[in-house]
Amino acid sequence: MELVWPGPPYLESYVAALLRGWSPDNIRGEAAAREELELIAQDPAAFFARFVDREAKGPPIELPDGTLVRRLPGFRRWVWDGEMCGTIGFRWQPGTSALPSHVLGHIGYSIVPWKRGLGYAKRALELMLDDARGEGLDYVELTCDAINVASQRVITANGGEVVERFRKPAHFGGHDSLRFRIRL
Repeated sequence: MELVWPGPPYLESYVAALLRGWSPDNIRGEAAAREELELIAQDPAAFFARFVDREAKGPPIELPDGTLVRRLPGFRRWVWDGEMCGTIGFRWQPGTSALPSHVLGHIGYSIVPWKRGLGYAKRALELMLDDARGEGLDYVELTCDAINVASQRVITANGGEVVERFRKPAHFGGHDSLRFRIRL
């Protein structure tokens, strides 16, 4: 298993995963998968361009209440073992390890259901932590629902420690959640 930069060689497998019912967005699910398929159909080059924005040059982010906030630098990579296994993303705020209050974590990931249990999320997070170290962060934070034991195991296997139990805002699902910190 490796992390690859999204690109044309992997697109057919990515589309197949979306059509099979997987979504790279754990909150928006099927709606996000449909949007991805529409973007791919409209302009594949533009679709790929949105995966890497290390300078935060993209447009502002619209929050559920309509507020526009500055985009953070970040990128997403695909988890690959000869076919699409999932995605992992990393975002940060330059000059600090802290995140704005509207951002739940530095790193988020989603593994396709038919590849879960193979250790891919654990390895993908391990690899992404190297990128986080490269940005000079002291730590990264990740969140997961309190009932998501598999994700908790992934995070703790990579050195994560629970720093907070909280309730996610409604637009993020409204679930009881855990915030983990991994010191770099």
